[in-house]
Amino acid sequence: MTSLSAQAAGLKDRGLVKEGFAADLVLFDPATVNALATFEAPTRYSAGIPYVAVNGVLVVDGGTLTGARPGKALRGPGWRP
Repeated sequence: MTSLSAQAAGLKDRGLVKEGFAADLVLFDPATVNALATFEAPTRYSAGIPYVAVNGVLVVDGGTLTGARPGKALRGPGWRP
């Protein structure tokens, strides 16, 4: 699912779990995932997503933000400076 999107955007090192690729991974339990944001509180984080790794670094560990910010803006072929 993500490899096709990455290919379409021209992102050669994304979309697959493969050596040398950027490791952007999410571990979730479909039985507990729940959107908590509302119109009154649109910035609430979702529930049921205990682990998120960006570029191989945990940014959510056990449901808690780690403070790590290893991400970067990704720009596809339609981007103009």
